[in-house]
Amino acid sequence: MIVITADQVSSRTRADLAGSERDRIQRAHGDRLLLPVARNAGDEIQLLTSDARTAVDVALELTRHGEWSVGIGCGAVREPLPDDIREASGEAFFAARDAVERAKKSTPRLAVEAPGSALEGDAAHLEALFKLALILRERRSDHGWEVYDRIVGGALQSDIADELGVSAPAISSRMKSANIRAELDAVPALARLLETLDASTGARHP
Repeated sequence: MIVITADQVSSRTRADLAGSERDRIQRAHGDRLLLPVARNAGDEIQLLTSDARTAVDVALELTRHGEWSVGIGCGAVREPLPDDIREASGEAFFAARDAVERAKKSTPRLAVEAPGSALEGDAAHLEALFKLALILRERRSDHGWEVYDRIVGGALQSDIADELGVSAPAISSRMKSANIRAELDAVPALARLLETLDASTGARHP
């Protein structure tokens, strides 16, 4: 199973984000989570899923504005699952804890751990690919994000051009500059690699 533990960056000097982010993730992804998202230790949120694509999507969302350190952990989880994730335990939770502590000291602020994996080194390889994607996203302009949000929302390039009052070639140029197509192609690959890494730990999924 896959656990994400995220810790808010500079929470002592910034407005609290944990409650609103917990609620946003639950609304957007709740049907693919094994337990409701919970807030831990004041400025930390945690979630559990067996769906790798959901984990990738959440990790990308959390790291978009640089406001969270994100740890992804793969491994077994003690069953039966409790009603509250804060009462859950297992290797995936320990791995996510180790990962988020490493993420706090890395750039970008994301780390992956899978200590029970039979694929030696694959957690580090996946982490490296994640970070490459995050670096590309960090370089995206506001105009690029404007197009990205509409593309992932299902809009056609021609419709985006009409909505923003620009030409279709201008939208194509923004997509190229923002590396949007490269990211959209990479996300399923990241999810597949995370799924394989999770499976290699021998963890059973409900």
